[in-house]
Amino acid sequence: MINQDRLLQRFLRYVRINTAADPQSQAYPSTESQRELGKMLADELTQMGLTDVVLDEHAVVTATVPSTIDGTAPTVALVAHMDTSPEAPSESVDPQVVQSYSGGDISLPSGNTITVAGCPDLEKMIGHTLVTTDGSTLLGGDDKAGVAIIMELAETLVENPHLPHGPVRVVMTCDEEIGRGTDKLDLQKLDATVAYTVDGGGQGIIDVETFSADAMTLIFRGHNIHPAIAKDRMVNSLRAASDFAASLPRDSETPETTDGRDGFIHLHDIVGGVGQTRVELILRSFDSEQLSVYADKVRKLAEEATAAWPGMQLECEVRRQYRNLADGLAKLPESVSLAEQAFENLGLPCQTAIVRGGTDGSQLTEKGLPTPNLSSGQHNIHSVLEFASLNEMVISANHLVELLKLWSEKRV
Repeated sequence: MINQDRLLQRFLRYVRINTAADPQSQAYPSTESQRELGKMLADELTQMGLTDVVLDEHAVVTATVPSTIDGTAPTVALVAHMDTSPEAPSESVDPQVVQSYSGGDISLPSGNTITVAGCPDLEKMIGHTLVTTDGSTLLGGDDKAGVAIIMELAETLVENPHLPHGPVRVVMTCDEEIGRGTDKLDLQKLDATVAYTVDGGGQGIIDVETFSADAMTLIFRGHNIHPAIAKDRMVNSLRAASDFAASLPRDSETPETTDGRDGFIHLHDIVGGVGQTRVELILRSFDSEQLSVYADKVRKLAEEATAAWPGMQLECEVRRQYRNLADGLAKLPESVSLAEQAFENLGLPCQTAIVRGGTDGSQLTEKGLPTPNLSSGQHNIHSVLEFASLNEMVISANHLVELLKLWSEKRV
């Protein structure tokens, strides 16, 4: 039922638009290219015949697939984000299609290689159609795989009015990668009972718990003067920032030393010069209260580094980003159980999982709209070795068809 070739062409079309978010911008969207993709999606949704297609002033796209059943079923929102990570190059994405993957490592035109050792999931993908890049940029499957899946699903529903479903709200957000994905989404206007982000890795995974997350900015302020006359006058902010960075935990509480349910303090970015240096960190934990412990530790270390350099000044800011998805899903257990039932009905295995990150669903759930996260065929995200499985994307779309059918049997 899902048109695999059309889904592939959608995906290739979307990933070629560079929509990397800009964490230094205060605008929403943080980059105008997200608006460009939003306009493309809004035009395509209009051509499909969807109702209430809106590309708002913030570049958020919404539309409705009308109900096909008698009676009033819950409204289900399907959410994906148009932006991509700023953590890897994203200009001039050149997608490569690997037809009927035969196994082994995948050599990319840039000279980089996607190895089976580095991504053991490849062993399960023999025969799949894979999409990579040339190895010099990310792909943007996070989350343009989800965007393409939802768009293809919407057209499939329009083409097949016999498929039972209640009202389906299509939602495309911006700036999820920098923690602002749902900032401009009006939940009252959305008027949904439940939502699903299509923003997960692999196949058959239902993410039911995420990190809680804060961001932290430190600004070390020194005093710059010509080095020829700097004695007893220069206060070099880079010195304090370097001391601070060196004082952070090395063997624990870092992304590279933790897994499972362990949280971390991530030194994310350092930009500056003699007069001023800005240090960006992100704080992550499945226990929301642990974030304040991390923030206190960072602040203490920064104050000690500042005190070691007379004349140095310090500014600290902590910004709330999102909270653990599990905290809100308990209010609507069907949001998870029906997703599991849909996989069972299709004869496919599934598992609930925790995700060491966050999604738009983390924020939506915190705001009162239960929003689990579903797989979309992404792999090696935020990397020049990123790829997506078209076969897994098709499975995701078929799962959504069945999931919408199950929700259509409920009444509000």
